[in-house]
Amino acid sequence: MTGPTLWSGPDAATGLATAGGFALSSQQRFLHLVDKGDGFGPFGPRYTIVGGWRLTGAVDDGRLRAALGDVINRHEALRTTIVRDTAGAGQLTQDVAAPDLTVLSLTGGSPRGRDRRAEELLNEIEAQELQPDRVPVLRAVLARFDGDDAVLVLAAHHTAVDGWSIQVVVRDLAACYAARGAGSEPELPVVRQYRHYVRWQQQSVDEPQVARARRFWRDNLAGAQVTPLRMDLPRSLQTPGTTAWYRYESGAGVQAAVRAYAAAQRSSPFMVLLAAYLLHLRENTGTDDVVVPTFAAGRRPAWTAEMVGSFFNMLPLRVDLGGCRDFAAVVARVRAQCLAAYTHELPFLDILGEAPDLMRAAAEEWHASCVFQLVQSPYIAVGERVGDIGYRAMRRRLLSQARGSQIPDGALWAIEFDAQGRTFGSIGYGRGQFRQQSIDDLVTGYNRTLARLLDSPERL
Repeated sequence: MTGPTLWSGPDAATGLATAGGFALSSQQRFLHLVDKGDGFGPFGPRYTIVGGWRLTGAVDDGRLRAALGDVINRHEALRTTIVRDTAGAGQLTQDVAAPDLTVLSLTGGSPRGRDRRAEELLNEIEAQELQPDRVPVLRAVLARFDGDDAVLVLAAHHTAVDGWSIQVVVRDLAACYAARGAGSEPELPVVRQYRHYVRWQQQSVDEPQVARARRFWRDNLAGAQVTPLRMDLPRSLQTPGTTAWYRYESGAGVQAAVRAYAAAQRSSPFMVLLAAYLLHLRENTGTDDVVVPTFAAGRRPAWTAEMVGSFFNMLPLRVDLGGCRDFAAVVARVRAQCLAAYTHELPFLDILGEAPDLMRAAAEEWHASCVFQLVQSPYIAVGERVGDIGYRAMRRRLLSQARGSQIPDGALWAIEFDAQGRTFGSIGYGRGQFRQQSIDDLVTGYNRTLARLLDSPERL
């Protein structure tokens, strides 16, 4: 597969670069590579990320709009769009961009009724289109139940903003809103811009640690292919379609059991969840050599932690299950692979350069890949008060939807733990590739496997 010509050099010195443009990052170049131009890929209007927060306290519309402007001015990525011209693809930043804030009224009686209506609002906004060439790339909606109870929804195009970034945005928004109310400057760390990260990435391409990472992936993935899911419809009969989201909550006690077993094995909860998923895949495919992609934050170097942009990397985790006699042995192998992969983290485009056949099985007529992750974003407000407003992230979403944020191909499975000890998850999947019943069966089978392993870890 041949990729598009892309602006290159520290300042993207060709094409629209004369207007101040700069090159795509490796993460964005991969998105550009897989986009088919049909409106359903990463450069289409449905490739969005949406977050919701319940606000308590009297929110001033004018002050919120001004604070939103402060955040847009602070983070250049929110004023930057990806463009293509005769020289290839790159990104352009506007000096100013007016905040996009919509104010609505909501009806809801009991607290439970309001929670459901708030979640319905998130689904409604997630089903809407957001053009990738509009500035700012961030849209905000404030919906009030009454003078002291509101919902804040932030939606952004996913080529410019990742899951970590949306948490940075709401943290900075809360600080700017409080500072404007107090007549002071917000206490926020100094932040660099996404173009600085792109330049750092370009200048690091020949660094020794990058060469070591490339060697690791070349050796680790030799002869490997991502272990796919079987689709319900072959690719030759598929037409581009929307992405549905199946959401669920696991039984009581799952989080506590996973955390306890992870601690006993000197591992993380993600490693335990992934180990169970690998065994579930083996039961369904009969293979011991299992490769599953997951997401890593991609926040290297450390100064990227405060930034807004597209940083996440997809890492293929390869685990040989042969010879494992109990669950502890599987978790140990998963731990070793995770630590090695995180140590040698690279953008997925660079990994594919070392393992070009990695996605072959996942692109076959009846197969597609499934990314598996445990959501662990920073800055998630679980009930914080900043100034005169309380913020609580809406993490527990249980309403499935037939149309939501786009997954370019295959499926994305995300599991999350909340502060109350509950476990819930979501799977985004192409409606033209999978039936909902197949996704339901996948979740049911995995949860059954996980429960069995936690209850009797001495036998597989």
